[in-house]
Amino acid sequence: MHLLEIARVGVSCERRILLVLALLSLTLPATLSAQTCLSGDDVDPATKSALETTARKYFDLVAKGDAASLRQNAIPSVAADFSGIETAVKDNQANFAGVQPTVRPPYVLQAEGKEAFPRAEFLCGVFGKSGQTSNSAVLVLQNLPPGNYAVVILDVAAKTPSTLAFVLQKSGNDWKFGGFYARSTHVAGHDGQWFATQAREFKSKNQNRNAWFYYLEARELLVPVPFMSTMVTDKIYDEMQAVQPTDLPAGGNSADFVADGKTYKLTAAFLVGVGNDLDLVVKYATPDVSNANQTYQQNVSLIKALATKFPELRSGFVAIVARGVEPSGRDYGTMTALKDVK
Repeated sequence: MHLLEIARVGVSCERRILLVLALLSLTLPATLSAQTCLSGDDVDPATKSALETTARKYFDLVAKGDAASLRQNAIPSVAADFSGIETAVKDNQANFAGVQPTVRPPYVLQAEGKEAFPRAEFLCGVFGKSGQTSNSAVLVLQNLPPGNYAVVILDVAAKTPSTLAFVLQKSGNDWKFGGFYARSTHVAGHDGQWFATQAREFKSKNQNRNAWFYYLEARELLVPVPFMSTMVTDKIYDEMQAVQPTDLPAGGNSADFVADGKTYKLTAAFLVGVGNDLDLVVKYATPDVSNANQTYQQNVSLIKALATKFPELRSGFVAIVARGVEPSGRDYGTMTALKDVK
């Protein structure tokens, strides 16, 4: 998979979290590294200006809903399969229309070599003896072909405060569009730091499941792209390892859960914001959801059992949403407010 296969769609119906763990040794000679990152004052003014101008141009196309022009400026592999980006443009157009974004200093990435890098890791900014600092970031990109790239992040003070991150690839003198990530910076009116603070409070009360989901949300909100980590998100990662649940889906693992004598294979669990409320979505595998009444009864049984077995969820969430998912991907969901679960 090409790097830009990862970056091409910025909005999905499901949270997908990439936790970046590793830091490269800072003592390796520079000559051994085929991946370099320039950021901040290390980026020459001409390149910085070109990237900022390009990012604003592509932002304006998104704000106008002009996916066709965006496609004309895309690299060939992205232009060939543009349906996901067209959907993402449509989803974000109303929020971005009429807004002037603020462009952050870009990250300029160079991958030198003759073959694609299975895992290209870029250390950007200033690192200390203990790893990351407040002025650093690590970008990890999978299956990256050799070339010159840039990641440009825009802060969008829209009705729904957001960030829009463009992945660009240099072609001749131009920076071609390779995809983007559009992300809200708030969920239910709260930012990433709020979720981190709440997670620590839950952790202090031994409400580790609540803490886990709030830590995940904090990490999601505190970086504009899932392949990026910072000193703040590294700290969150370290803290959350002690609270990762084994009886709910977490860290890519599924979990078996018994409700009314039936074993449910839980495949995913994550926090969502619905207006000003925070709900917990729990997905499980089921052979068929065509019988809506039967699936509804399964969902209700699962929600009741979850609320009974894990009473702490009542202090972390307003409702639980159970979604049965059949092998085709079709699903059927039921939401129940926790105050109504007796």
